[in-house]
Amino acid sequence: MIIREILPQDNMSIKAIITNCFKEYNLPIAGSSLEDNDANYMYQGFQQLRAVYYVIEDGDKILGGGGIKHLLGAKNDICELQKMYFHPDIRGQGFGKRLLDLCMNSAKKFNYKFCYLESASQLKTALTLYEKNGFEHLDTPRGYTGHTICGIYMLKKLI
Repeated sequence: MIIREILPQDNMSIKAIITNCFKEYNLPIAGSSLEDNDANYMYQGFQQLRAVYYVIEDGDKILGGGGIKHLLGAKNDICELQKMYFHPDIRGQGFGKRLLDLCMNSAKKFNYKFCYLESASQLKTALTLYEKNGFEHLDTPRGYTGHTICGIYMLKKLI
């Protein structure tokens, strides 16, 4: 398995993984990241400066992904960890940590000072990963994501 930057032909595969995770965890679609334009066009959505989206590939199958880009409505020094989801077949094998580290290193390279994320309480394993890697809980959301289903807000200082 390799981790690489997303390609245009990966759009449908990563959308399917995210959609299946929402079904698996019984997350509502209304008010979620699945309503973002990026959800259908992930490659195109991460082609701006200071943004990157990585996928995990096994042969010709995409099994997960995650990325960072500027947090909409926030200062220029804050990025957001976005759309980090995995197929059940690769969970528990360290790919979450590897992908998180890769995203944080990219964020530092892009000169962000902070990384923000939003999540849902149902995603307990993901929340534990974030907490163990320096993300701290916030009382209120930052920026403007439009993700009203998310009740967990976290921030990590990068430098």
